[in-house]
Amino acid sequence: MKHSTGERNFSRHLLSATVALTAVAVGANVCPVLEAQSVPVFEVASIKPHPSGDRSGAVPQFMPGGRFHVAGLPLQFTIAFAYNLPFQGTQLSGGPAWIRSQEDAYDIEAKADLATLKDLSPQEREDKLRLMLQALLAERFGLTILRETKEQPIYILTVAKNGPKLQKSALDPKDCDDPANHCHAGGSGQGRGIHVKAFRMADLAVSVSNFTDRPLIDRTGLAGLYDIDTEGWVPLRPRPPRPPGQEPTAEDVAFADPARPTLFMIFDKLGLKMESSRANVEMFVIDRVEKPTAN
Repeated sequence: MKHSTGERNFSRHLLSATVALTAVAVGANVCPVLEAQSVPVFEVASIKPHPSGDRSGAVPQFMPGGRFHVAGLPLQFTIAFAYNLPFQGTQLSGGPAWIRSQEDAYDIEAKADLATLKDLSPQEREDKLRLMLQALLAERFGLTILRETKEQPIYILTVAKNGPKLQKSALDPKDCDDPANHCHAGGSGQGRGIHVKAFRMADLAVSVSNFTDRPLIDRTGLAGLYDIDTEGWVPLRPRPPRPPGQEPTAEDVAFADPARPTLFMIFDKLGLKMESSRANVEMFVIDRVEKPTAN
């Protein structure tokens, strides 16, 4: 799936080996530990710098045959995808500037041994592939993540008083093996709204958290896949002012439109409710990451 530079700019338009070194934190006490159980790994993997001057790209995604593919996007996108986090939310932080630069983007191709995915449900398969991707990032990029649980302000997503107004997806979970169906991700962003044919509520919460000022946690209790199509909404994060003498962009004008709905109103139309709360949230801090060695 190819994306132009504009389509990839989601901030404006809209997401080791057998033993892995991780970091576990409780409160402010952070200490690295080795996981006791072995971590699954990809059978083969290729990591190459994205061609200089090539502005095409593809978002991180798992594909049929136990494959993973990403091209032309900053490494932060892949790290966020590996840990199922919003790529520009508040839960992922740290790391050098180059992981957020398209000039230092990498094309990554990897494939799992299909025997390791046999008889798994779609969700179990996805979870295992994410572990493989985490292990690949640890092995090839030296990535280590510090995890810390903090109590902080959040938004919770629940079902509204009169029940959900959601349309069930026409796709089955097995259909999501085909990347052409764009399950769990797609054309989403505060400027364009959400337009996804097969979204879980957990997917919705992660996607929207890219545009909220605090984590959004799914507590709807709704299972299954939904076809979600919405308008764009007013940003929750303040937009920086334009430099003196610079004219506002079309996006600036659109976001200043008093008729544009808020995100709270968008969810209300779906029979859902987003409200402020506090909870313990796991935070992920990039402690170490290096540019990879050649294949």
